[in-house]
Amino acid sequence: MAVLNKIRQRSLFLILIIALALFSFVLADLFRNSDALVSKSQNIVATINGKDITREDFLQKVEVAQRQSGPNATNTQVVNRVWDQEVRKAVMESQYEELGISVEKDKMRDLIKTALATNPQFLNEAGLFDENKLNEFIANLKDIAPQPGFFNGQPITYADWTNYEQNIAVNALQQNYNNLVKAGLTGTLAEGELDHKLEGDKVDIKYVQVPFTAIPDSTVSVSKSDISAYIKAHKKQYEVEASRDIRYVEFKEEATLEDEEAIKAELNMYLNGRLVDETGRKDTIVAFSKVNKNAEYINIIAGSSEKYEEEFVFKNSLPTTFADSIYNLKVGAVFGPYKHDGHYKLTKLIAEKNIPDSAKVRHILISYLGARSATPEVTRTEAEAEATADSLLAVLKRDRSKFPEFVTAFSSDQGSVQNEGRYDWHPYNTMVPEFNDFEFEGKVGDLDVVKTVFGFHIIEIEGQTDKKRAVDVGTISKKIEPSEATINKVFRDASKFEVEVDKNDFQEVANESSYTVRPINGIKVLDENITGIGSQRQIVRWAFEDESKVGDIKRFTIPSGYAIVQLVARHDKGLMAVEDASATVLPLIRKEKKAQMIKDRITATTLEDVAAAENTSVRSASAINMKTPTISGAGREPLVVGTAFGLDEGETSGLIVGEKGVYMVQVTKVTPAVELDNYQAAANRVEQRKSGTVNSKVYNALKEAAEIEDNRARTQVQ
Repeated sequence: MAVLNKIRQRSLFLILIIALALFSFVLADLFRNSDALVSKSQNIVATINGKDITREDFLQKVEVAQRQSGPNATNTQVVNRVWDQEVRKAVMESQYEELGISVEKDKMRDLIKTALATNPQFLNEAGLFDENKLNEFIANLKDIAPQPGFFNGQPITYADWTNYEQNIAVNALQQNYNNLVKAGLTGTLAEGELDHKLEGDKVDIKYVQVPFTAIPDSTVSVSKSDISAYIKAHKKQYEVEASRDIRYVEFKEEATLEDEEAIKAELNMYLNGRLVDETGRKDTIVAFSKVNKNAEYINIIAGSSEKYEEEFVFKNSLPTTFADSIYNLKVGAVFGPYKHDGHYKLTKLIAEKNIPDSAKVRHILISYLGARSATPEVTRTEAEAEATADSLLAVLKRDRSKFPEFVTAFSSDQGSVQNEGRYDWHPYNTMVPEFNDFEFEGKVGDLDVVKTVFGFHIIEIEGQTDKKRAVDVGTISKKIEPSEATINKVFRDASKFEVEVDKNDFQEVANESSYTVRPINGIKVLDENITGIGSQRQIVRWAFEDESKVGDIKRFTIPSGYAIVQLVARHDKGLMAVEDASATVLPLIRKEKKAQMIKDRITATTLEDVAAAENTSVRSASAINMKTPTISGAGREPLVVGTAFGLDEGETSGLIVGEKGVYMVQVTKVTPAVELDNYQAAANRVEQRKSGTVNSKVYNALKEAAEIEDNRARTQVQ
């Protein structure tokens, strides 16, 4: 009993313990679910019409697109391109699924056949598409995956081929969908009749215009509350994305005049030569004009940024500004130092000779396994290729008429096969060095085998232009760049400014040191470029971080040096601020107020009285139509023209607020459109106009109606 009494006495305590245990269990589950939700949200780049695009899948596509785009496309440009593709794909797929549109296997094969119908890789001897070759090609790709095969002369993996097929299917689905939409866009006879009348019905009018410019802007007051009210009344026009305003000062690491003088001094040392005596060691620098081993001197001793390889060029290949000075040098003479293309240079004329500036040849290329031009079909060894070339050469020396036949049968250069192996007139240095040397240093009629990185060429020189002087020049080039002392000074200046603006006003500190402050307003979360310093996603990301507060300052390393950046303002998604909207809203409100002022002061009811009261004149306009609502002397005025078409002949309107002023109109003549026996032709024109807009407008309409959640910034794919 004592034990039971103790339990009863502590029952409330036990209940509390149990409740807390249950509560902690529920909380733990909530935290687990919350973590899972956060993890999921960070892995979903977008949700489009209920379909998720995962980060992993998206980045894989970005990687492929980056390879295809090459080094000139920035990561942000590629991401945006892939984003647009993925949004289009998701938006359209939801339509295909809803309508039950698909591309079946048999249809897919037909589409691929059509796409490859003229591709030489899949044609038989009769020049017709061979499905067996296609099947063999695909089977080989599967066998060597993930190693590349070749398609249209380019390496391709089985995954690349699958993407190619998918693109064909997507294009077919898009075409089918557009055709279905077009099929529903008919032009009825009623629409044809209306279109005919909009263009054919005409009215002549007399009118008075009181232009808005008659009231000076300075006499119309517009308050902030007026602008705010206008924005709220036109919300859709003034909705904006989240944005940030920043300002920055750039500290450029660029060469000073002292740095340039030091570079020129170094080049003068090579120009004149010198004898250096340091701690008893003599170091002789021979003058550039006196050396014989030019490649070693330029590339190694002088450490030129422009490496020397023997190559003869004509005058038009020399730097335009200095071409005469260099071309007219004697062999062994040196020109410079001179400034060109961001470098200081010394140029020596090493050799000269007379050569044609263009040539015409025909050739047969015998490739081999491992040569640069080799395709998967090439299995012959280098020795076998050389033997084949020598055998063909022996035959051709006896009978050159067989050249076209041998080109077709043996040449690996598909680019010249259709032209009997011929490369028509082309300039010096167009071909690889060995090929170039043979065709320009030989004489017309020469025929021989020449080996290059592509294989063994049997070349016949068919023509050469008259010979002229070409020169071989060597250049010691030094890039104009800041010295280490200059770089250190820029770093110190940037650091000092960063410290000072952390305690004082950004603009005032910049003014004290005569630094230029660049304000950049309206940066969006997915923007890339910052005006003045180019692609700077790092700055944009920082500006949008939750931890970044207005007034914060940060130093960024940029290609040109450093940027000290201050976050000036954070603008949330929603309606545009009054200050930002003022530039566009102010003229509109002024126009409304001027219109009301004009209407309030006009009491006259006839054109003549209004003209007299407003010190203007009554004007006329003829043959006005609704399709192009333009009034001669006033310009485009749809509302005024529409009002005129609602009046009877001789009737006068009230005051009309138009685009450029307040009007009063009187209709003097109504000319109906000519009645047609049949409006089918007009209906057909209406249908053509509708169909013509499908490709450009349907997707944009679907995209606007789609539910798109863009998480690119949050998932950090950009």
